[in-house]
Amino acid sequence: MNTRINSGTADFATVTTAAGPFTALVDAEGAVLASGWTADAENLRGLIHTTLRPGALRERTELGRVTTAIERYHAGDLTVIDSIAVRQVSGPFLVHAWEVLRKVPAGEPITYTDFAAASGRPAATRAAANACARNAAALFIPCHRIFRTDGTLGGFRWGLPIKQWLLDHESH
Repeated sequence: MNTRINSGTADFATVTTAAGPFTALVDAEGAVLASGWTADAENLRGLIHTTLRPGALRERTELGRVTTAIERYHAGDLTVIDSIAVRQVSGPFLVHAWEVLRKVPAGEPITYTDFAAASGRPAATRAAANACARNAAALFIPCHRIFRTDGTLGGFRWGLPIKQWLLDHESH
């Protein structure tokens, strides 16, 4: 179904972090719909599945638990993001793969091949990479913890320097 069923308003806030500005959009229940290292909330809104995409955005100075988690993560509390609710929709494999991503421990990145196997489809490395590429809720679904089999970083919507910063941050 590609019909927009959410014409409501999402709140967003931008936090200054060591890796750059980080913006999160949340729904009325406080679940993260989209997030990333950008100050462009409208761009983030466009990443949200059409069935969840809000019709309007409202800027806030902070988003309660979400803002606290962003600040604490960047300050070194690497597990604080694990308890933040995220709302994304797609097909069954992508939804499952995003759940698997949330279980990859900080400081223990894995390859796309390992991620595919952990997602139950060991031969589906490209599908696993697609799950990372389609993830709208960066940080809270830590797709930055996946790298290529040859040890290189692979892609990252927010740029390889930020991905490297995150991996370095989590390895200390």
